[in-house]
Amino acid sequence: METPLLDGSLTSGDGDYLPVRSFKEIKSMFWIETVKLWKIAAPIAFNTLCQYGINSVTNIFVGHIGNFELSAVAISLSVIGTFSFGFMLGMGSALETLCGQAFGAGQVQMLGIYMQRSWIILLVTCIFLLPIYIFASPILKLLGQEESVADYAGHFTLLVIPQLFSLAINFPASKFLQAQSKVTALAWIGFVALLLHIPLLWLLIFVFGWGTTGAAIAYDITSWGIAAGQVVYVIGWCKEGWTGLSMSAIKDIWAFVRLSLASAVMLCLEIWYMMSIIVLAGHLDNAVISVDSLSICMNFNGWEAMLFIGINAAISVRVSNELGLGRPRAAKYSIYVTVFQSFLIGILFMLIILVAKDYFAIIFTDSKDLQIAVSKLAILLAVTMVLNSVQPVIGGVAIGGGWQALVAYINIGCYYIFGLPLGFLLGYKANLGVKGLWGGMIAGTALQTLLLLIVLYRTNWNKEVEQTSERVRRWGGQEMDKETTVKGV
Repeated sequence: METPLLDGSLTSGDGDYLPVRSFKEIKSMFWIETVKLWKIAAPIAFNTLCQYGINSVTNIFVGHIGNFELSAVAISLSVIGTFSFGFMLGMGSALETLCGQAFGAGQVQMLGIYMQRSWIILLVTCIFLLPIYIFASPILKLLGQEESVADYAGHFTLLVIPQLFSLAINFPASKFLQAQSKVTALAWIGFVALLLHIPLLWLLIFVFGWGTTGAAIAYDITSWGIAAGQVVYVIGWCKEGWTGLSMSAIKDIWAFVRLSLASAVMLCLEIWYMMSIIVLAGHLDNAVISVDSLSICMNFNGWEAMLFIGINAAISVRVSNELGLGRPRAAKYSIYVTVFQSFLIGILFMLIILVAKDYFAIIFTDSKDLQIAVSKLAILLAVTMVLNSVQPVIGGVAIGGGWQALVAYINIGCYYIFGLPLGFLLGYKANLGVKGLWGGMIAGTALQTLLLLIVLYRTNWNKEVEQTSERVRRWGGQEMDKETTVKGV
């Protein structure tokens, strides 16, 4: 039977937690895990908030050009941009599983090879996504968008193709750094990029008079600046994980592709689900007001989502590192602490939205009609924020543990078999409009969150530790040391 150490420590000889039973032990464990979580999450969340701020500030500047321009650019960034962002982020998220578990297992030299392998895969992915950008206008028309808005959005989409390719460098580099908890540099790079993006937008849009073309060029320049800054830091300050370009990056690449595709499907099913609201709203009466009001709400929801992407990445790092080190109880306790804190943060965001429901749209628009439309959606936005506080944490656990395929199946059932049809019925058949669309899709998210919590509750973490070494060998490539084993529990 395990007993606490004589010095009062909560950990055993291998660094894993002993069972915590008393309130004092729970409080101590909670504090330890909180510090570990936020040392990783805070810089990552700050970086993602800054990068999302680049997107949001672009919308704000365009919104003051005109409502039509805002609608077109919002559709481009929300539909085409989110589609590609989701797929690219998913393909890059395979690196979170492999780098995190390899780092925990002491295979630090493999991280640079994994990152290079991911660069290759994501650059090829960009080429496959190019037709979506080139034919954005007819695609948007096919989805039911107004012809003039679709044409304008298609033109803007062509101009942001360089930003797509920047993601192929950005995502692998950031995952490489996250796995090693070298996240302070990410925060600084994102902050500097945001600071420079604002005057760049003002210069190109208003001083040069280039309008939305200037917004697109500023978006491209800033995105590539972020990617270049991350690569410079990796090469210059990460000598242990980065040992130079290697031909090993192209060996056993198919195993890596399979995990990347599973990660992409898992995340895309989540991101595209919310994106589909914008598409369906384009078919409602008064489509411009419907799309604009939803876009503003989704923008605020996106700010919260960026915070939880940071927490998602942090819990992914914590779980994958602890599994790689053979510490199942540490992985489990870190999840409990993170879910609890994330839920409290979601409640806080909900209260803020409800208090400010009549005012927050002013940031994006001067139109009174649009401000009123946004205010009517505030309650749904508040509920979404609570649900989205827990769901990304569970997604991070899935990535850290390598459960992407399982979560993808759950997402298909909850989102596309249940939530989306329910939203369609409420929005169109029950004539509830935007509220019906969103309400039905919230029901799908709630069901998905419930099922994932049940999966977490039933997980055998000792078994997860046993499977970690095999996962890294199978998905990461056979050049990894076959004799590397993870300690049992």
